[in-house]
Amino acid sequence: MKGSKKKLIFIALSIICPFLLQTLKVKAGSFGAEIFCTMRDGGNDHESSWNAAYTYIKKQKGGLFKVSPINAASQITETVIREGEKLSYCIEYLDNLHPNRKLIRDLEKEEKRKEKEAKERENKRKKLEQELKENNVEFIDEPLDRYSY
Repeated sequence: MKGSKKKLIFIALSIICPFLLQTLKVKAGSFGAEIFCTMRDGGNDHESSWNAAYTYIKKQKGGLFKVSPINAASQITETVIREGEKLSYCIEYLDNLHPNRKLIRDLEKEEKRKEKEAKERENKRKKLEQELKENNVEFIDEPLDRYSY
């Protein structure tokens, strides 16, 4: 009888605990978003607002693993989008949470442009080699003396 009660309690806790942890995570992200948005709307700069929200989200998460800044920014973004009516004034501040996206896009465009130029150069080189083979032009290895007539 005692063994079965322990098993039932263990099973009940294993079912309930994930829901409780998920609820805490959602509440932490939600209130973290409110902190961020309220501070930004109040005139605070991005850095202080972000630090306050991120510190709150880290503290509320607990556990073995810490929340990464990218994950916290995503939680804030998701909350602002999900609660659009309530936090609509905060949408203009979301771009500051992901500042490197434009830089990453620009770097990717530059990389693609360089690859395209390299392919074009390679194609031109191959085309010239093909033309030389077709015309059967041979170059003399000896230097030309410009004064010999």
